[in-house]
Amino acid sequence: MTNNKPDPLLTLMGLLFRAHPWHGVLIGADAPRKVTSYIEIVPTDTVKYELDKNTGLLKLDRPQRYSNVCPALYGLIPQTLCGTEIGELCASRTGRTGIVGDGDPLDICILTEKHFSHGDILCQAIPIGGLRMIDGEEADDKIIAVLPGDAAYGDIEDIEQCPPALVERLHHYFLTYKTAPDATEKSCEITHIYGHEEAREVIRASQHDYRQRFADIEVLMANALRT
Repeated sequence: MTNNKPDPLLTLMGLLFRAHPWHGVLIGADAPRKVTSYIEIVPTDTVKYELDKNTGLLKLDRPQRYSNVCPALYGLIPQTLCGTEIGELCASRTGRTGIVGDGDPLDICILTEKHFSHGDILCQAIPIGGLRMIDGEEADDKIIAVLPGDAAYGDIEDIEQCPPALVERLHHYFLTYKTAPDATEKSCEITHIYGHEEAREVIRASQHDYRQRFADIEVLMANALRT
């Protein structure tokens, strides 16, 4: 029987335990126009942090060996997955075969003029475009977004409105941040820079991939929230 009273167990869990940033945080009712984002890295970080998928804690991945600096807030979109549908979308846009999703949450970069001292935070973001990146044979899209209300970037609706130098900086970072300066071969490539409509399509595809892979989690959450 349903009622409007909060479940005491869920209330207690909310007070005692932290939500898993990938599975326990909602993408937002207005997705894909506006999405909740979990920030792992800020531009001042000299080491690479990433979400530990098992625990939901932010972990040290590796020190940054070279001078690459991420030019924007960088993280992931909760309840997304780069799986079969993302791989097929990338293959259809590039005309290639054998492309698969990388099995991770969908990455997002958020443009803002503000300084953030650390990651491990949630914020809202409005997607304006993306970079279609292929790492080996894996689709690894990077959604580009703006922080709502940001004085410098908040009015941008599509990546075409961004300063070309900023887009080039993002492009260069993702092509080189894993590569030694003297490397002659690159493991990844960016095939397209796309606008906000395609970014929304990519986000929807990643939501579908997530539901396919983690259907059991969604059922458990729905049952737990039913009062």
